[in-house]
Amino acid sequence: MKNTTIEQAGKTIDEAIEAALRVLGADRDEVEIEIIDAGSKGILGIGAKPAKVVVSKRFDPVSVAQTFLREMFAVMGFSVAADVELNGKMLNVEISGQDAGGLIGKKGQVMDSLQYLLSLIVNKGEAAYATVALDIENYRQRRKETLEKLAFNLAKKVKSTRRTVRLEPMSSYERRVIHAALQGDKTVSTHSEGFEPNRNVVISLKREGKGQNSEHKVKDLENKGQNLELESKRLREY
Repeated sequence: MKNTTIEQAGKTIDEAIEAALRVLGADRDEVEIEIIDAGSKGILGIGAKPAKVVVSKRFDPVSVAQTFLREMFAVMGFSVAADVELNGKMLNVEISGQDAGGLIGKKGQVMDSLQYLLSLIVNKGEAAYATVALDIENYRQRRKETLEKLAFNLAKKVKSTRRTVRLEPMSSYERRVIHAALQGDKTVSTHSEGFEPNRNVVISLKREGKGQNSEHKVKDLENKGQNLELESKRLREY
């Protein structure tokens, strides 16, 4: 990838700036300029000093991502295209094309690695951080739907067998999908156990809290009291 900052000298400030822009391949409205030395003509050319400037391309995560992906795919020989869009601080990247499937990997592991790598490239040395969300031919949505269906089916199993279920190790993203799918379920609860990369989700029946147990005990006592009153009444009548 090309340099984004350059120090350049010239007879005048404008000449130094123009030379820097040519090297960076940028227009004047795409850069920030810092004047290091305005230079001087000297007297009759004696003691003349060149002007010096530092010219930096403004941070553009879209351009950085597009350039990196284009160069990487060219080296790999993959026939794919990347659609990159910046929404606030979220950089959305959608990859499609003839060879796109080869970039997904088992359970999206290759895709996740590519997303992580792109995040490092985009945010390298930048104060403004952009969160990268990379998808390939809508794989994440399809995987999300599969995981949600799995979560609902396993929750039913836990309810019917009253036994805890442990899922296979998953990425943090996939674990969040499972947790989110069952967070509204009043019968089961979920939590994660283990350490990366073998951390997994556990689905189990919810335990009644102390408050619920107390309520049940009060109701039991009330029922017993009512039964004793009825029995006493029968004895008196007898």
